[in-house]
Amino acid sequence: MILVALTGGIGSGKSTVSRALAACGAIVIDADAIVHELQRAGEPMVDRLAERFGASILAADGSLDRAALAAIAFADDSALTDLNKIVHPAVRDEMARRVVDELHGDHVVVMDIPLLDERTGYSFAAVLVVDVPVDVAVARLVEQRGMSEGDARARIAKQRSRGERMADADRVIDNSGDLAALEPQLDEIWTWLQTLPPTDPDTFVVPKRTSPADDAAR
Repeated sequence: MILVALTGGIGSGKSTVSRALAACGAIVIDADAIVHELQRAGEPMVDRLAERFGASILAADGSLDRAALAAIAFADDSALTDLNKIVHPAVRDEMARRVVDELHGDHVVVMDIPLLDERTGYSFAAVLVVDVPVDVAVARLVEQRGMSEGDARARIAKQRSRGERMADADRVIDNSGDLAALEPQLDEIWTWLQTLPPTDPDTFVVPKRTSPADDAAR
């Protein structure tokens, strides 16, 4: 297994890059997809979110109304902190389980992670950062997700800055253009990724399991 991190801000088109790498043959462990799985109706996380944020975040069928939850969480820093304490530990633990499942394989394994920081706990062969100017990200969020410009800029401001993300990068993927501009970059990066050293299963250490209490202490 060659373990790689892929990150990028909201509106960067990280999902497009992730899908392209999967099409090349990578195993993608997608944090956002795992969030959706853990937030299905009847899952324990949904109960915890409703307990904290109220029944207004639930649809009539008991599923999570993500827009209603986002409207609450992104309007209040303390609410966003509480949301992260509920969601992030469970997602990290599930991602760790899936990495271990691939440990003895020979694939390039891409961990698609919106928030890459010192708490991730992995030793990556490479970190890929998908980057676009803020104005491009805002335009995409307005056009593709129906956000207001103010909401889009507020969401972006809650995340790490472009400079902070790029400081972690082994390779920066410029996704400010169209697919025709992106494809040659991905072809070159995919060839390069396959030359990187694999993780040694005998020395791999599973990151320490986390809990809401752990996040509260940070």
